[in-house]
Amino acid sequence: MDLAALQEVIGRTYGERDSERGVPATVAWLAEELGELAQAVRKGTAEEQLHELGDVLAWLASLAVQLDLSLEDAVARYAQGCPRCGSTPCSCP
Repeated sequence: MDLAALQEVIGRTYGERDSERGVPATVAWLAEELGELAQAVRKGTAEEQLHELGDVLAWLASLAVQLDLSLEDAVARYAQGCPRCGSTPCSCP
């Protein structure tokens, strides 16, 4: 699934409920899921890590929907490598 499709599915599935909750609550949920991902990376199985990565992506997509921004546009700055030095791999000091 590409990012645009993910964003569309998340919007259809959770958009109304997440919009009612609002952006600040969505950011809080995203931060919580990021914490769960960090714990899974430190102490979890690959299956738990995969689960938490999915949750982080879903909440990030929900936030993008609420902000009316495109995840694909957001990551476009990395399409040619490092956005700062332009190299792949990055050669920034």
